[in-house]
Amino acid sequence: MPLFVLTCLDKPNALEVRLGAREAHLAYVAERGVLKLGGPFLNEAGDMAGSLMIIETADLKAAREFNANDPYTKAGLFESVEIRPFRVTIGSL
Repeated sequence: MPLFVLTCLDKPNALEVRLGAREAHLAYVAERGVLKLGGPFLNEAGDMAGSLMIIETADLKAAREFNANDPYTKAGLFESVEIRPFRVTIGSL
């Protein structure tokens, strides 16, 4: 199955939104079983300010559905989300 990179940037001053949805987000990601690598972007203060996820899904439509149903997305956390096809060339997942 193909890989996709989700690059998600939080809205300004949205740390409380992120923290409020974090437990549900982590459970959702674990239940779906498509995450290969992921974690938060950090701002200069060291606070979470976005997310990077590499997921493996059947196609771009499924990657978009994964994002649309993510509790972070449903909570309105993200200012922007980019979903792009990805291929590992160096290293491994």
